[in-house]
Amino acid sequence: METSATKVGVAARPVRSRALLDYLGLVARGFLMGSADVVPGVSGGTMAFILGIYEELIQSIRMVGRPEFVRAVLGLRIRQALELVNAAFLAAILAGIVLAVVTLAPGIEWLLLHQPVLLWSFFFGLVLASVFTVSKRIRRWTPGLWLSLAVGMVGAYLLVGMVPVQTPETWWFLFLSGALAICAMILPGISGSFILVLLGKYQFFVSAVNQRDLVSLALAGMGAAVGLVSFAQVLGWLFKRYHDPTVALLTGLMLGSLRKVWPWKETVAFITDRHGAILPTVERNILPPLTVQGAFNLEILYALGLALVGFGLVMLIDRWAQQER
Repeated sequence: METSATKVGVAARPVRSRALLDYLGLVARGFLMGSADVVPGVSGGTMAFILGIYEELIQSIRMVGRPEFVRAVLGLRIRQALELVNAAFLAAILAGIVLAVVTLAPGIEWLLLHQPVLLWSFFFGLVLASVFTVSKRIRRWTPGLWLSLAVGMVGAYLLVGMVPVQTPETWWFLFLSGALAICAMILPGISGSFILVLLGKYQFFVSAVNQRDLVSLALAGMGAAVGLVSFAQVLGWLFKRYHDPTVALLTGLMLGSLRKVWPWKETVAFITDRHGAILPTVERNILPPLTVQGAFNLEILYALGLALVGFGLVMLIDRWAQQER
């Protein structure tokens, strides 16, 4: 059945018909995306890619900046506008993300402080498996595609190794921080939270949330809205014109980001920001010690087990998604 969204041109996609159970599944996917976004170093975009909703998410967001959507809004054709942006899909994803941030942020923060190796091991398995599942979307690898993968891998590897800096707290920089963070958040392999760490604004926005600093949050939110819609235009165009090179580049981003999620690290240098928080500036990945106090280091087995759980979870999700398709 043709909906009003299919009458406005080629750029508009027919809205997929989904049952209630499908939308509950989308909420669950959003929950996993939100869980990843809370951790500085793991991207919600990676989870979206793993879960098979990445391209639909980008195309839905992209439609907000399209002329047909603007005409529908100005003409007060609200139903048509909602169909164009796939509003039910976006609402379900957003609901899951918000639910995850509200419910899991305290627990993940505790794990980062008290059990970082086990948490990072689980995420390492997730990201590593995603490299395999996403790369399978390219049927035939060519030298050009391998080059795209290498560019993405080197770029992400260098980016996650950068040192946080001290930056201003003026309105324009808060706006810019929101725009850059949201762009990274929808890129597999690059965490929006980590971009805020690099910009010296992660602790600032955490404090802003806790202290109800609505002005700072509003500035970042406006920047995020502009950055999200603008960057989605670029990604949507790349998927349409250069699908396989784009997938190869994003796969490389995930592969390079494994440097950040390696569980065992040694802090070489750190800084204290203007709020008194200690931030590592240089970290070195190390191998875990085989023994602790003369006994075998059981943490290695626990970490390996959680990494395998994360790896297996992604593989099961990918298999389920293939059966659904």
